[in-house]
Amino acid sequence: MAQAIQKITLNAGRDIPFNKLVLSQQNVRKTKAGVSIEELAEDIAHRGLLTSLNVRAELDGDGNETGIYRIPAGGRRYRALELLVNQKRLSRTAGIPCIVSKGETLEVEDSLAENVKRLDLHPLDEFRGMMALREQGLDEEEIAARFHISVATVKQRLRLASVSPRLLEFYANDEMKLGQVMAFSITNDHVRQEQVWDTISRSHDQDPYYIRRMLTETAVRASDRRVVYVGIDAYEAAGGVVMRDLFDEDNGGWLQDPALLEQLVLEKLTADAEALKSEEGWKWVYAAFDFPYGHTSGLRRFYGERLEYTEEELARHDALKAEYDKLDAEYAAAEDYSEETEARLEELGNALDALNDRPFVFDPADVARGGAFISLAAKGELKIERGFVRPEDEPVVEADGRDAADGDDSGASDDDVATAPASGGVSTNGKPVGTEEPEDDDGKIRPLSDRIIEDLTAARTVALRNALANDPVIAFIAALHVFVLKTFYRYGSDSCLEITAQHTAFSQTPGLGDTVWAKEIGERQESWGHDLPGNADEVWDYLIALDEASRMALFAHCVSLSLNATIQAWNRRSREVAHAKQLAQSIGFSMVEAGWTPTVDNYLGRVTKAHILQAVRDAKGEQSAQLIDHLKKPDMAREAARLLEGSGWLPEVLRLSVDETPDEAAASMADTVDVSDGSTEGGADVDLPAFLTEGADAEETSSDLAEDGGEHLEAAE
Repeated sequence: MAQAIQKITLNAGRDIPFNKLVLSQQNVRKTKAGVSIEELAEDIAHRGLLTSLNVRAELDGDGNETGIYRIPAGGRRYRALELLVNQKRLSRTAGIPCIVSKGETLEVEDSLAENVKRLDLHPLDEFRGMMALREQGLDEEEIAARFHISVATVKQRLRLASVSPRLLEFYANDEMKLGQVMAFSITNDHVRQEQVWDTISRSHDQDPYYIRRMLTETAVRASDRRVVYVGIDAYEAAGGVVMRDLFDEDNGGWLQDPALLEQLVLEKLTADAEALKSEEGWKWVYAAFDFPYGHTSGLRRFYGERLEYTEEELARHDALKAEYDKLDAEYAAAEDYSEETEARLEELGNALDALNDRPFVFDPADVARGGAFISLAAKGELKIERGFVRPEDEPVVEADGRDAADGDDSGASDDDVATAPASGGVSTNGKPVGTEEPEDDDGKIRPLSDRIIEDLTAARTVALRNALANDPVIAFIAALHVFVLKTFYRYGSDSCLEITAQHTAFSQTPGLGDTVWAKEIGERQESWGHDLPGNADEVWDYLIALDEASRMALFAHCVSLSLNATIQAWNRRSREVAHAKQLAQSIGFSMVEAGWTPTVDNYLGRVTKAHILQAVRDAKGEQSAQLIDHLKKPDMAREAARLLEGSGWLPEVLRLSVDETPDEAAASMADTVDVSDGSTEGGADVDLPAFLTEGADAEETSSDLAEDGGEHLEAAE
């Protein structure tokens, strides 16, 4: 005979007056967590008590009920009700829905069971629940107010609920993590979301960072200088779409239509170029996103003069300077820190800087034949380079008297003169050397012959050489004079020193003008350009009057521009590059300390996958290389850049061992860069790394010589 199944009897529920309820000391929840009592009280006031309290009847010593009920489970709800009672929003005798438990279990067991057995709502159900409220007409602010959360949190939950339903099912089945769902939410394109998931689900790298990057790889960051220049409002007004990440810092999001953005930038740049040409009177203005490094090569540069102070400005400057100097001296002698004094000194300094930062004024005649370049600086502001003259716009300079007189010169070179015989030869005017000048019949004195002039000035030259050798300071100034004329003046007086200085531009190297080194060189060139006299004939007197420290700084700047350690396919320049390595060691130079780091643009995107993996292997080890060895070339290059950041890794051609002596360094560099037949025996030359000498496979590399900057736009004359 089958045993009868015992039926379960549930505890009865009934309303108990609030003033008959007390908290049990057996409640296991001791730590505050989650929603505050105040927020819970407001929620109960809005929608009522959704969950009954669990209570037990209190018994006296004889086992009789006292009419009071203890609460082992539901303490937070009780405190919220108590707050409403104290606020006079709930009667002390109001009936509270309660489940009265019998005495078969312990109070602490009831409390523990209610909290342990309770299962929090799955986040996906929360997202979908808020979405249902939104679809029923509640806006984000109303939902936030009803659940006592921030509006930003509501927007985040709603954004998560808008992810592809297919991906949300993966999340519901624990096949995807919440962080991944958050990463996918930056775009509303369900097709693209699913494409990315299908790609990464087969790879090792499924980090949210990687998902975001794949979703935004064809987009442009809002912090990009082009976006800053145009403005997101203008982009959106033109129909552009912006992706935004509600869960991570995105600096304004990503613009999804790069073509539209570039069109807007070009239109605005063209308008700004036309305005600059019209307002300032330049003959031409070129506009582009970027110009290649050295784009001004071959153009003469002229500089404007700062506006003079007005009497009022001069008086204000003197007053501010006097106050600053006095306050600074007093503060230097004081022992205590003063925030007020620091603030005043900063205020005075800013006021002086504002007065000193006066605009430059150009000669109208120079402006009429000159031009300017307008492009985008690193932070999105306009970069305007003024004061350049093209060779075809130069004024016609008439030949001086010397040139006209020498027009019928025989054309003998210096070498021809130097190798002429000491006697029995022929002078430059066709007369034998040593022949005395005949007297004129009329008694007038003839001009000296060319030969005598040459001999006399040769003697002067040798004597002057000897004197200059005994005056190092003037010798230094004379050399500096040559460099300044070659560096800053296209036309001007010549030097008697037979010194040449070349300045090679590297316009074929993309992004070079954006480096910190190029910018510092440009700033120095600009600063000296404004300080130097406008007339080349006045440079010598300027250099004589210059203090020694300034002369040294100007000399270093000019000499530095003649340095060239570039390796080219048609010119290996092994000896020059070996000397460059010696020079670098002498000044303690290294590319790592200078700030060079491998990026997609300057290295990783331009070499083969094998080179990328070798770089990561050298810097981070084999395990790191294996993390990316399955990726396609563009993704591998980007991931490698992230892995190599801060590692100090350099391509072999850029490495300089600080432990090498200058001789060893020269030998090492010669072995690295000199290429002949590829043999190494007997100190012969060896080949360069393949990536510098061979074309890479089309699927593995991008063009080495691709230049950034967009199309040049010339404002019509």
